[in-house]
Amino acid sequence: MEHAVAASESSRFARATEYEFRQLFLPRSTSRSATRRLLTEQAEYGRWELARLRRYADGTCKVTLRRKILRVRRTL
Repeated sequence: MEHAVAASESSRFARATEYEFRQLFLPRSTSRSATRRLLTEQAEYGRWELARLRRYADGTCKVTLRRKILRVRRTL
C-alpha cells in the first residue's frame, strides 16, 4: 500500500517539472560576445536557461535551451 502512494507522489512531481526545449545552431563566425549577448537576452526576456552547449571541431556551436512549462490548475 505504501508503495502505491509513493509512486503516485513521484509521478505528480515528475509532471510538475516538464520542460520545453529550443535548439540554436551558431556558425563558426559568431563571436563569443555575440553568443553571450544572445544567450543573455534569451534568459532575461524569454526565461530560457542553458541546458547544453556543444562546440564541434569545425567551429560551429549547438546550443540547447530549456524552460519550465507552467501548467495552471483550476481553482474552482
